[in-house]
Formats: sequence, C-alpha cells, structure tokens
Amino acid sequence: MLRGWDLDPVVGPHVLDRHGEFGYLAGSDADRAADLQSAWCDPAVDAVVCARGGYGVQRMAGLLDWDAMRAAGPKVLVGFSDITALHEAFAVRLGLVTLHGPMAAGIDFTKSERAQRHLKATLFAPETVRTLHSDGTALVPGRARGVTLGGCLTLLAGDLGTPYARPAARGGLLCLEDVGRRPTVSTVTSPSCCGPGGWTGCPGCCSGRGRSAGRTTGCGRCSPTGSGVSGCRWPSSSGSATATTRSPFRSASRPNSTPVRAR
Repeated sequence: MLRGWDLDPVVGPHVLDRHGEFGYLAGSDADRAADLQSAWCDPAVDAVVCARGGYGVQRMAGLLDWDAMRAAGPKVLVGFSDITALHEAFAVRLGLVTLHGPMAAGIDFTKSERAQRHLKATLFAPETVRTLHSDGTALVPGRARGVTLGGCLTLLAGDLGTPYARPAARGGLLCLEDVGRRPTVSTVTSPSCCGPGGWTGCPGCCSGRGRSAGRTTGCGRCSPTGSGVSGCRWPSSSGSATATTRSPFRSASRPNSTPVRAR
C-alpha cells in the first residue's frame, strides 16, 4: 500500500522480534526504542508509521534521547491506541504535532479504503482535509474550537505523574478512544486523564461509542456548565475484547507496538 503511494517503506530491524519474557511485546524495550530513535534521527526518513498498537510504548519513553530527536527536527509520526504514549511525549518533550491515525499493518488500515484515502490525503494534500463526518450522537450540541489532543484513555491515565504528560487539557479538543473499559472505570478515569488541571478550560470532547448489552454509557460530566465540555460519549464495552465506534477515532486491540519508517 505505502509503495503504491510512491513511498519507500523501511522496516525497523527489530519489528519481528519478541520480548524474551513478555511475548506480547515486540522485542526488548531498548531495541524498540533504538528502532524508533534511529528512524527519527535518520535524515533520509520523512515519516515514522507505526505497524501495530497493543502494549509497551510507555516502557520506551524513558529510553529515548530526546535531545537527539529534537535536533533531528520535525517529521511525521502516525499511530493510535498504544502510540498515544508517543503522541503525548512528542508534544510535551519536543513540541511537535503528530497524527492520530491508522497502523500500517492493522486491518483498520489494510482493509479500509476510507482509512487509506484519508491518511493519504492527510499526508500529501493536508489542505484538502477539512471535515470528518460521523454518525455519533452529540450529547451537548454546539461549536468548539481548539487544538486536538488525547488518544487512548488507558494510556493517558497511565502517563499521569510522568515527564511525558500534559498538565491539563485547557484550550484543547479532547478526543478519546479505548477498548474493554467498564463504564464505572471510565467515569473515574476520564476526568483525571488530562493531569491535575483535568478538563478545566477544555471547550469540547468526543469519543468512540462502545456497545454492550444494547446500551451506551455517558461519563456523567457532559453538561453546558461546570466542566465546560461540549459533549462526549464513552466506550461501555463492559469487559468485551473490542469496542465499536461511531466517531472518526477508532477503537481497536492490536498487539506489539513496532515502528515502520518511510522515506
């Protein structure tokens, strides 16, 4: 697919590795971090497109040489789910804009013409990408303006207290995705996932909508006053392995966070 876009994909040396102790990780933390840093600091590489999500990215953040990556300059980083940890770290440590987008080896990309078309347009003709249409429900309708931030709720919560977490979501449009989150857990986790400042000053929020037992559960924070959040709908998969979304932010469960670089 990427070659069809006149790109030259270069697979990281440890993409097919497996962790010696934890089989759900693609190689050791040090090797995966080295793959990412090598790709980012390679002047011949213009983008890093992650192959899979799942688990393990948070284990890499402390092993990256952020000064060297900052010196390499801005590039494109694409991924979602577990890659949320990198999106946040790149924003906080490098001040860069990244793309919450599909994985190169995930079926949400390889089997979706819409995802392929949208990612290609975003990469090669970003000025043409204006609106993402959704059949999701606006719990509190209205208009909101801000910088998009967020990602996987579990990863955002796990980042709290680390050097890679934002202090708050002030001024941002919070976009959330996750799988297997019970409503009771989401209502506790979601308000605190943006750091000590929480949702204060956050003008809007959107989320994938999970289905479980024929119902969808709200977060209990959606009102025109108080938190200032315009509206959201939380996943309520209640222990299921996957969640179905009705927003542009997809929920999916994929193992092994591994980078693929393109040049």
